[in-house]
Amino acid sequence: MTRLFMLLLSIIMTSLAGIGIVGVLTMGLYDWRSILLAAALGAVIALPVAWLVARRLQEA
Repeated sequence: MTRLFMLLLSIIMTSLAGIGIVGVLTMGLYDWRSILLAAALGAVIALPVAWLVARRLQEA
């Protein structure tokens, strides 16, 4: 399950960080702190999401 989790994490983390950055930029926040915070928040949220997805795939 660890390899599956790491593979999913690499995909989900980049996706959620990218979504966060796009969201911040569409709100007109062009400073680097807002962009960095959005990317970090997306990366942190990706951890439990990837764990849940890996667990569900492992059960199936």
